[in-house]
Amino acid sequence: MLITFKSHASQDLIMMRDLAVTLLGIIGKHLGERGVITTEELPRCIHKLEAAVTDAKKVHPAESSVSPGKQDEDQEEEPLHLGQRAYPFLDMLRASLRENTEVMWGV
Repeated sequence: MLITFKSHASQDLIMMRDLAVTLLGIIGKHLGERGVITTEELPRCIHKLEAAVTDAKKVHPAESSVSPGKQDEDQEEEPLHLGQRAYPFLDMLRASLRENTEVMWGV
């Protein structure tokens, strides 16, 4: 199932339900059929999500010793960690804060 996040400050953001549940849980929201992050909630939500991304980077540091050209072709790509998956949503929250507009979502 896909969830669509909307804000007048940015383009619509469509993500898989499991990622939406994770990101909303981090900021203290629950996935319902519809929801909203108010302008008053945005600073707190951005702070919580940034903290979670920082923690995720500590758990999954970048592998700087292996260049993309030298990876074994049979080796599977490492799944995206939270930091990488959260950036589009974090960008939407920041843009919404700058323009003082809320973020809404729906199924």
